[in-house]
Amino acid sequence: MKTVMVTGPGQTAVLDVERPEIGPRDVLVKMRACGICGSDGFYIAIGGIPPRQGATPLGHEPAGEVAEVGAEVEGLEVGDHVVLNPMAAGDGIIGSGGAQGGLSEYVAVRDAKVGTHLVTVPKEIPFPVVALNEPMAVARHAVNRTRPKAGDKVVVFGAGPIGLGAAIGYKLRGAHVVVVDIVPNRLDKALKIGADAVINSAEEDVAKRLIELHGQAPPSFAQGERSGTDIYLDAAGAPVVIQTVTATARQGATLGIVAVHKKPVELDFGSILTTELTIVLSMGYPTEIFEVTRDIAENWEKYALIVSDTIPFAQAERALTLASTPGAAEKVVVTFD
Repeated sequence: MKTVMVTGPGQTAVLDVERPEIGPRDVLVKMRACGICGSDGFYIAIGGIPPRQGATPLGHEPAGEVAEVGAEVEGLEVGDHVVLNPMAAGDGIIGSGGAQGGLSEYVAVRDAKVGTHLVTVPKEIPFPVVALNEPMAVARHAVNRTRPKAGDKVVVFGAGPIGLGAAIGYKLRGAHVVVVDIVPNRLDKALKIGADAVINSAEEDVAKRLIELHGQAPPSFAQGERSGTDIYLDAAGAPVVIQTVTATARQGATLGIVAVHKKPVELDFGSILTTELTIVLSMGYPTEIFEVTRDIAENWEKYALIVSDTIPFAQAERALTLASTPGAAEKVVVTFD
């Protein structure tokens, strides 16, 4: 079979490798779609995951169809559509340092257990949408970390796939959601997936607009006018987001950070002391990988709006280049025949 691997710093190749053989407790999944994540570009740049000897398989957002089922595996049949949990694989995280990658024609799930390693999904959901499961689990963990409740006023900075996924998650919890970005078509998409309002931070005063949308917070020790926003989520990774939040957050607000900040960010504890701002970090998806699957199944048309480009596996290297080119695409998914 063919698989995409990192072969050196800045280098990838589609290589021929042996198709996995399965045992009685294993499942062989024919890949039907695999999303490309920003971290894939990072893995390529550094030459491995982590840098190591030999080629490294890519692709950690896999969705597929069951091709073979071991005799001892329960709850699965050939032809079932499934989504995988990359972090549960016994031979290492799929596409993130493990022995297998989702940008392959087949993936073997060892000691497969439904609900732990993979789950079935309705067959009417297009595979590119199913392949959103992993990044949407990342977004859902960020939502869960900020502990929203119905009626909360939320602002999400960044209308990329994670930010949009989080916006959907907050709306499903009954929150009022504002999305901030600088790209008009991203803001249009945020409205289509259900955001209550959007702010173009390149053209508008974010602090002023948040007060207009979420009201002004009651007076407190903090100086200046403060927004009534309850939860801020940084899915953008820009230092200005942190500066904006600390300057506008009300007493007792929460700041969640799911974005990767590539450089240190200055944080003035003296300033935020007066607001008792709660800051929570979010990484991965400890419990959310299949929690979000149910929501995707029920709302897949809305999630489908997040996918911007689908590219066939035969052009996988072009897909990787497109996904890593700033501004060229928002969410690229590789599809398999």
